[in-house]
Parts: sequence; C-alpha cells; structure tokens
Amino acid sequence: MHLFCFPRTERLKKRDEIKNVFSTGRNVHCYGAKLLIVLNGRGYNRIAFAFSRQFGNAVSRNSARRAGREAYRHARPSLKTGFDIVFLMYPGEEVSTGRNEQFQSLCSKAGLFL
Repeated sequence: MHLFCFPRTERLKKRDEIKNVFSTGRNVHCYGAKLLIVLNGRGYNRIAFAFSRQFGNAVSRNSARRAGREAYRHARPSLKTGFDIVFLMYPGEEVSTGRNEQFQSLCSKAGLFL
C-alpha cells in the first residue's frame, strides 16, 4: 500500500457513527476548524470531513474537502491509531496550506501525534 493513499476503510461514512463522534467525542478547535475525536477500538483511524452550514457552494466545499484529505494523508504516518475523527471546517481559509496547518495544529492540540 502506498504511503499517502486514502483507503475506504479509513473513511467514516455512516451517519450514526458520525453522530456518535459529535455527541461523545472530545473536541479541540482553532480559527476556522474544529477536530472531534473518539476512540474506535480498531487498529486504524477513520476520518470524516464536515462543514458548517454557511460554508458556501459545492465547489468551495469540495475544494476544502480535497485540502483536508491531503492534510490527513500527509499527517497519517505520524498519527496515533484507533480513533474516529471528524474534521469540521468553517469558511474563510481557502488555501490548502492553511488547511494543512490547521489540521497539524489541531492534531497536536489533541495529542494525536506519536
């Protein structure tokens, strides 16, 4: 498996599982984003990307989702495993390097780095 791939097993997709992260997970936040995490009891992380209601049109949401996925792929080798993660994004930070810095900052605040 390639180091920066994003397999389907690492995608958090079911509505009930995402609701569980929102309701029981602990969160850390920075300007423009929030990270919610909860233990999942597996040997790998699962992640979902969510947006606030005011985020904008589909083009901006998809662009931000791609930037978030890229940030996760680059950080994944140095993250602890066994967590369900929701990366909640707010409008305003459109540059991919900004999302990358946000994700790195949130993961370090949450103690997810090895």
